[in-house]
Amino acid sequence: MAGGGEGESLEYTPTWVVALVCTVIVAISLAAERILHYVGKFLIKKNQGALFEALQKIKEELMLLGFISLLLTVFQSRISTICIAKHLTDDWLPCSKPDESKRDKSTDHFQSNFFVSSFIPGGGFRRRLLAAEPDATGYCAKKDMAPLLSLKAVHDLHIFIFVLAVVHVLFSALTILFGTLKIRQWKQWEDSIQKKEQDPQQVQQTKVTHVQEHGFVKRRFRGIGKDLALLSWVHSFFKQIYGSVNELDYQTLRRGFIATHYRDNPNFNFYKYMMRALENDFKKVVGISWYLWIIVVVFLLLNVNGWHAYFWIAFAPLILLLIVGTKLEHIITQLAEEVGQRHTAITGELVVRPSDDHFWFHKPRLVLVLIHIILFQNSFEIAVFFWMLVLFHFDSCIMGKVGYIIPRLIIGVLVQFLCSYSTLPLYAIVAQMGSSFNRAIFEDHIQVKLTGWAQNAKKNNAQRRVSNGSNQVGHKESPSAVQMPAVGDESRLEEGKALEIEPAVASNEPK
Repeated sequence: MAGGGEGESLEYTPTWVVALVCTVIVAISLAAERILHYVGKFLIKKNQGALFEALQKIKEELMLLGFISLLLTVFQSRISTICIAKHLTDDWLPCSKPDESKRDKSTDHFQSNFFVSSFIPGGGFRRRLLAAEPDATGYCAKKDMAPLLSLKAVHDLHIFIFVLAVVHVLFSALTILFGTLKIRQWKQWEDSIQKKEQDPQQVQQTKVTHVQEHGFVKRRFRGIGKDLALLSWVHSFFKQIYGSVNELDYQTLRRGFIATHYRDNPNFNFYKYMMRALENDFKKVVGISWYLWIIVVVFLLLNVNGWHAYFWIAFAPLILLLIVGTKLEHIITQLAEEVGQRHTAITGELVVRPSDDHFWFHKPRLVLVLIHIILFQNSFEIAVFFWMLVLFHFDSCIMGKVGYIIPRLIIGVLVQFLCSYSTLPLYAIVAQMGSSFNRAIFEDHIQVKLTGWAQNAKKNNAQRRVSNGSNQVGHKESPSAVQMPAVGDESRLEEGKALEIEPAVASNEPK
């Protein structure tokens, strides 16, 4: 029989209704799966391996969301019947509790709203469909206690997690898209360089470069001293906002990368490599890592009435973005200062020396982690705004005052714009100024062959060790054999160390 006031169960629901609803849900799910499948095939056809991996990452996030949704759906009734002392629900509230009479009136108005109850998940009608269990509030009220989380609160949280994930993936994709459009303007610089390097007269021509008069050094080298060092940081701060990378910067950094990592091929297409490296990094940015979920929990905890936490949190991605942009610009300045202090005049073109020493903790990849956090924090702000707007309306207490809402939206748009058109292009080129190269230096098919070769070599070595006994250190091989140093893990290939191949050394000495 039907549960009291909760609507008819499947026992008394027409079979055509059940079949129709299932058909619609399955059709939508299959359509989404097919779309992702054909997008993946298209990317593979266009040799966009990095973007295909990013698509796979999005699928993983969708699967995680599905699992979270399943857990919340299965355990929502159980969660709502967990009772706690009433005084524990009086503090740390997003909104101050109204009087009982006002609350009843507000609830009646909320449930009578057709838009909310018919279309918005979490509305009264939809809530009753999900809550096919005894009333949790009444269950705990009999014990003079309060439910840990009501059914409606569980469902609102359910919707928030879904909105957050979708907004993050969408905004990350838009950031990469707009950033890529900005970087594509550099292609003409690469084409111009390629034409000059293929010109025999240009290649044979030898010139002397006065370092201090070179435009790259002249614009960035400020001399030596603490005051001038501070001026250098200030200059880097403002430089990220206007003209963060010009043609001369591109030419010089490109030349330094090739001289350090690809000396045998001066005609190396640095632009294509940089774009492949950026696409390779995209699959890391689009995901939601474990530490980002910790940030979500902390932000939800701080959303206390009167604290205006989301207003202050909105400044975090902006400040962090400006710090990262300043650091990236300052790395270019440091490269210029190194050359300016080391040479007065050189034969040939000016060449900088890439090094991990210029990056925080000597880890260029840390910058990508910070950009990941920045994009997620900004997505969180935008997702929270739309979630509150749809479920609770603009004039609700949880939304806050207009004076706090508008600045949050302006900061969110500013962060999105600055990251797309300044910080991301800066990262794309400066991240290559480390001591190692990115795995994207190889074409996708070469990466696959190298990885497979390394895995086979590692597997063969392991089999030979097992066959010869655990007490032997080495074994005799033919002089042409090679030994791959633990390249089975992807990080070695990613850091540009996959080609460190050493000749196998025969040894019969025991450990």
